[in-house]
Amino acid sequence: MVHTVGIVLHPQRDSAPAMETILQWAGTHGASVLGLADDIARIDCSAIPVDPETLASKSNIVVSLGGDGTMLRSMRLAAGTKTPVLGVNLGKLGYLAEIDVDDLPWALSAIDNRQYTLEERLAIRSTLPEGREVTAFNDIALVRVPGDGSAAIGVRILGVPFVRYAADAVIVATPTGSTAYAFSAGGPIVSPNLEGVLVVPSSPHSSYNRALMLSVDETLSLDVLERSGRLAVEVDGGVATYVGPGDRIDINAVPGAAQVIRLGHTTFSERARRKLRVTGSAEVD
Repeated sequence: MVHTVGIVLHPQRDSAPAMETILQWAGTHGASVLGLADDIARIDCSAIPVDPETLASKSNIVVSLGGDGTMLRSMRLAAGTKTPVLGVNLGKLGYLAEIDVDDLPWALSAIDNRQYTLEERLAIRSTLPEGREVTAFNDIALVRVPGDGSAAIGVRILGVPFVRYAADAVIVATPTGSTAYAFSAGGPIVSPNLEGVLVVPSSPHSSYNRALMLSVDETLSLDVLERSGRLAVEVDGGVATYVGPGDRIDINAVPGAAQVIRLGHTTFSERARRKLRVTGSAEVD
């Protein structure tokens, strides 16, 4: 049963109606509602303010109220715990979200009655040159800084040099992230049920312009080569640091780093077709 619900809010969208729905459900089911202190300070509600570690460890479920960015934030917060994440879409079509706000009472009751399944999500993890560890559920990318030259990056697999890319960026993506930046760069759509890591160059200038698919057991290293410009290290779309020639980023896969709640409304392929507008060739219609 659900005794404690943890809430993660979108930083800008109006979360008050959804929050009130959750609080009303919790009140009638004897459950507590926790919220990140900085989040709930923005709205007038009776949720209990806590720090991120307490929210992830003390909640039976974490409810993400927002879009895909909020869902990724919630998954990073819950990473390494057994607390599953429910994505609730606010506003625009959320690819990672499971339900809309109107479905919240039904969804919470279904979860309370254990009428759901869990989908494990793979993450990728890296230690930045300054020693800080970062975790991503979509991607870690080395991206050219405008005016500083292109990205020249050597890819090592299990410590052995494999290929050198000259590109606007090199994206290392999870199956979850295959439909994000990696897809816009020409990478394949990968089912989240697969365990593997994608390496995709964006706007490559070199003769070898193909993506790579690696297993979770193959360690990956990205060497910033001498001719490279300064590069931004983006973690799930946010700039984490900058690197330059001589730096190396090691990336490891973390299978089952988070669990996503599924209620049986849609399948992966249905969500992918809807968000990415996959229709195929007009020649076969």
